[in-house]
Amino acid sequence: MREIVVFSGSNHPSLAQRICEELAVPLSPSHTTRFSNDCLQSQLLANCRQRDVYIIQPVAPPTQESLMELLMMIDAAKGASAAQVTAVIPHFAYARSDKKDAPRISVGGKLVADLLAASGVDRILTMTLHAPQVHGFFSMPVDHLTAIGILAEHFRGWDLSDHVVVSPDLGNAKTATQFARLLGLPVAAGSKQRKSDDVVVIDAIVGDVAGKRAIVLDDEIATGGSIVELLDRLKDFGCTEAAVACTHGLFRGAAVERLSTHPMISQVVTTDTVAPPSDWPQLHVRSVAKLFAEAISRIHSGTSISTLFDGVDPTHAPPQPSLFA
Repeated sequence: MREIVVFSGSNHPSLAQRICEELAVPLSPSHTTRFSNDCLQSQLLANCRQRDVYIIQPVAPPTQESLMELLMMIDAAKGASAAQVTAVIPHFAYARSDKKDAPRISVGGKLVADLLAASGVDRILTMTLHAPQVHGFFSMPVDHLTAIGILAEHFRGWDLSDHVVVSPDLGNAKTATQFARLLGLPVAAGSKQRKSDDVVVIDAIVGDVAGKRAIVLDDEIATGGSIVELLDRLKDFGCTEAAVACTHGLFRGAAVERLSTHPMISQVVTTDTVAPPSDWPQLHVRSVAKLFAEAISRIHSGTSISTLFDGVDPTHAPPQPSLFA
């Protein structure tokens, strides 16, 4: 079997290191240079010839630099005669730009997928795309992981007798329903209208939340505006407090202050698909490193990835023995 070579972009090297520790392979060195004219150049400092190369890089803030660095690293690996190049993108930022909903507007998710194809990448490994249709933008195989099992594990062992899972909007309700089934809880959802990037209106709650404590599940939290708006409506409908869980905790702008001081929030839990803020020690961070390592191992050996999610998504088949057992 061909050798695995793993590189990390500069966005989140600590996650790449944890993935390599789970795989029991070294994280190979690379170097990205910024020239005086602000152009970037990436160099891979390990042999790629006829190897299976995995490049780990969230497309997350600084988003444009992270994307350009990823494209250059893919190009470098293909130029170095890699047998196969897989881009491991724990967070794919442009997934929210998934439709033409205004005149003369760009569809960024499709454009970035085309850029990745042009760079020569053979496969994409990612997690929790904002909308399922983004998967169809890619012209190469995409393995799409979910973190709801990891997030549900955080709440196991709690007394959940008076809890309800709440989705901030109806579009995320299917995922919230799967999450609620893992915990044996009812589910509710907000009726949300997005006015702009950071302004939303939630005018109703679908489902019973009166006298209950909520577990709010979202795919991504950027500024926290949607969560605060949802909490206001939950309070109006009789909810007493809320824990907040998300896969991609970007926490930009005033998000840390908004969420860490909000009187209704008991705790916030996220994963390490992006680097967590350093100024929020109370934030609970669950690592996705083992899940990504298992997926990489299965891609390399040609075994099923869908069986990783048996019991999380009922459409998947019974599990196979873990490659790490």
